[in-house]
Amino acid sequence: MSSRSLPRLPAAPGTIETGSTLKTLLDREAIDCLAHNLARVHRTLNAKAFRREAREGIEPLAILARGQHLAKVLRRHLPARYEQAVAVLVRSLTPSLSETEGNGLAGFFYLPHVSFVATYGLDPAKNGGRDPFEASMRAQYEITRRFSAEFSIRPFLIKWPERTLARLREWTRDPDPHVRRLCSEGSRPRLPWAMRIPAFVQDPRPVLPILEALKDDSELYVRRSVANHVGDIAKDHPALAFELCERWAEGADENRKWLIRHAVRHPAKKGVKAALRLRKLAAAG
Repeated sequence: MSSRSLPRLPAAPGTIETGSTLKTLLDREAIDCLAHNLARVHRTLNAKAFRREAREGIEPLAILARGQHLAKVLRRHLPARYEQAVAVLVRSLTPSLSETEGNGLAGFFYLPHVSFVATYGLDPAKNGGRDPFEASMRAQYEITRRFSAEFSIRPFLIKWPERTLARLREWTRDPDPHVRRLCSEGSRPRLPWAMRIPAFVQDPRPVLPILEALKDDSELYVRRSVANHVGDIAKDHPALAFELCERWAEGADENRKWLIRHAVRHPAKKGVKAALRLRKLAAAG
């Protein structure tokens, strides 16, 4: 296969530079790459029309709205049945990430992909009457290995909490740290930028088995997500979060001690005595 036919990612900085905004990550170059990657695996794609429709009205939109706009364009140009359309998206993906740090912002290229799954992947009527759950899970598994499906998994946790949590519990044992991180990050009750999960804000206990499974993960990338998740719980259920951290502090190694300190850092800054005591209990060294 020639290099011209390989899937492409647009150029992207490691961080947002002064005077720039995230929305530039889904600009003309990203649209060209998206059309190129789709055309490789979907031969009937009218790439010229796709690029034209993708660019129409995109300029004033912020990054999340751009992802949603491009998902709508994808819907018009991919097969009508969701399962077939999302299979095209999966086949168009670039290789999965090999590192958990230093990947920069290029992954935001896949925001339209997760927006597509979140928008169209829950409705059997958009899939010829067939249950779209498995197709959506397969897609999110692959996307999260390149970007993160933390935004798209949340509508599934809201609509189908039991079956989605069951899948995430399975994925806590996956060899890919990006998949394991999704299990914690995607189920956070108050994930920044994303819709809240009201049921987990009210009662986070259904998610605790996932955090238990990942608290000693080999990757800091995953453990940091667990700590942030516990920090979310502490905003609404501080006693539960502090009880969890106190139990984890028993026999904790340095990695778990760091997780505990990170999890309670915000209430500790506010002078909450239980959080201060936990940070002392989990002190390094």
